[in-house]
Amino acid sequence: MAWPDWSASWLWVSGGGLLLLVLVLLVSPRSCRARRTLRCLFMARSKRLLFRIGYSLYTRTWLGYLFYRQQLRRARNRYPKGHSRTQPRLFNGVKVLPIPVLSDNYSYLIIDTQARLAVAVDPSDPQAVQASIEKEGVNLVAILCTHKHWDHSGGNRDLSRRHQDCRVYGSPQDGIPYLTHPLCHQDVVSVGRLQIQALATPGHTQGHLVYLLDGEPYKGPSCLFSGDLLFLSGCGRTFEGTAETMLSSLDTVLGLGDDTLLWPGHEYAEENLGFAGVVEPENLARERKMQWVQRQRMERKSTCPSTLGEERSYNPFLRTHCLVLQEALGPGPGPTGDDGYSRAQLLEKLRQLKDLHKSK
Repeated sequence: MAWPDWSASWLWVSGGGLLLLVLVLLVSPRSCRARRTLRCLFMARSKRLLFRIGYSLYTRTWLGYLFYRQQLRRARNRYPKGHSRTQPRLFNGVKVLPIPVLSDNYSYLIIDTQARLAVAVDPSDPQAVQASIEKEGVNLVAILCTHKHWDHSGGNRDLSRRHQDCRVYGSPQDGIPYLTHPLCHQDVVSVGRLQIQALATPGHTQGHLVYLLDGEPYKGPSCLFSGDLLFLSGCGRTFEGTAETMLSSLDTVLGLGDDTLLWPGHEYAEENLGFAGVVEPENLARERKMQWVQRQRMERKSTCPSTLGEERSYNPFLRTHCLVLQEALGPGPGPTGDDGYSRAQLLEKLRQLKDLHKSK
């Protein structure tokens, strides 16, 4: 069936109009600036297109797995004992053990020390996680996966095969490898005295989950295992959502108590605090934390955990409601600049600035 003539006419008009606009820009007295503008536009679009293609290959094909295996080999050669020196936290019968994996990731063992039962969070390097399991003398009964990316889920297969009774938990929306027990928002996983609640936090991926270990059974602080949602003074990239989606997920975390311990998926503290100093240079809480982090990193010590109370004081991605941060970023995106930023627009602006800061 042929298209009506008016459709073809509009195609010609649209294409011709676009071509005319390009020609006018190129022959204008300011053609050098026009060419630079067009080049920037085309490069930006090309980068976005190439990124989407690369991301699809990473998440939807075995090329992603092969890339992860290469990362794993390089990291094992470069950091045979892990990228950072970590310290476990021991509460009343509960132990949280960070495991440095790959070049900057963290996996975790959550252990009921009385029952000798363990839960692994994001076990990307099965060899490193298994070594910790054997050293602790515990039985791995569950894997909690925050999202599908291979640097968080790459060890699911080997560990679930080695430990026959081990269940693999995660979101059914995320295509997590070797998932056996799908979870929804606010579902609870019980292992011994461990009570761990899944919270849906989409944005980084469509099915991203964070896991909240309830501190009440062991009379200690609750622990948030945040994957790639929240880092010390930072937050994850929005790969499969919008700024509004990510903001809603961050607000979910903001609703938790100040004494909640934050156990992130990556060691990004020094870089993140450096960026926070660009947007809030007079934030004294950030300055104090930066000095501590720099001392830690000089000795290759881990910087986790922090607390959500601390994060509220210096993490710009959790401070989009603060007037001082909005003023620091200048006029809003409206035609007059007087309207200011919405919180979602501010979050997006922070992400753009963070990317520019990282590229310098």
